[in-house]
Amino acid sequence: FAAQRHVLTYMEDAVSQLLENREDISQYGIARFFTEYFNSVRQGTHILFREFRFVQATPHNRVSFLRTFWRCFRTVGRNGGKYLLTAQEYHCLLQLLCPDFPMELTQKAARIVLMDDAMDCLMSFSDFLFAFQIQFYYSEFLESVAAIYQDLLAGKNPNTVIVPTSSSGQHRQRQPPNDCSPLDGVEASLFYQCLESLCDRSKYSCPPSALVKEMLSSAQRLTFYGFLIALAKDQGINKALGALPDKRDLFLDPAMDQELEKLVAQVSGLSVSSPTSSSGDTANLPVRNSPKINSPWKVLYHRQKMDAESEGSNEETDSSEN
Repeated sequence: FAAQRHVLTYMEDAVSQLLENREDISQYGIARFFTEYFNSVRQGTHILFREFRFVQATPHNRVSFLRTFWRCFRTVGRNGGKYLLTAQEYHCLLQLLCPDFPMELTQKAARIVLMDDAMDCLMSFSDFLFAFQIQFYYSEFLESVAAIYQDLLAGKNPNTVIVPTSSSGQHRQRQPPNDCSPLDGVEASLFYQCLESLCDRSKYSCPPSALVKEMLSSAQRLTFYGFLIALAKDQGINKALGALPDKRDLFLDPAMDQELEKLVAQVSGLSVSSPTSSSGDTANLPVRNSPKINSPWKVLYHRQKMDAESEGSNEETDSSEN
């Protein structure tokens, strides 16, 4: 259970944060720090402003990052989706949550939408979000799939799993023979057999094999990008992943506005002025002077310090009035 839930990863991170902020934490106690830390892990706010290495370290972290990105910036897709952005602009939004988020992953997600051409074209928020979800959460799986696809395209039948060696998601590029047209793709049934073997033996997150089989059952041949597009659009896979709602509910959930208010208040340490404020706007995101916040405890500490100073000033005012 501990290995499945990556408990050791979070314990190591918690201890690291404890040592880094021990002077602040000593005023409130180690037990309270661990309580606050694991509450933030449970709520999914622990990934805010953290380095990419930590954001992509566990499946829960990836789901938390996807959900937070959607909650913070879903207003981009409102008003009938009239706000369209480029890959570079979406990357800037990602960097507001993770300052060192790699541009390569953003570009790969954009290629799923744009079919590898005209990378400076505009994309709707929903199209980019579902493509980004697949590319980010299943990055190691897609790296291996790309290598398998190139083998099949070259007339080979891969018998081994290609194990990724880089967290950036780079994969080896091999040119097919001149007599093989990449536009024709590969045989869908043979492609699925290779994917089924990959999913059975891979230690990384993979889409459910049954859903992939159902998705490919009606196709005779397919291309790599055709497969990625099908993954991004499949609502069964989206539901199994559990990070985002169905596409029809992407912008129509008032409860998320309240959650965003709580999220912004927790991160910034500022109180929400009124329940009728435009909490869904990206303008309400906190302005950060530093590239990242190392620990949710640091936010809690400053907030408590502000509250203590405020209470002290109120006591002085009361005594002066008396």
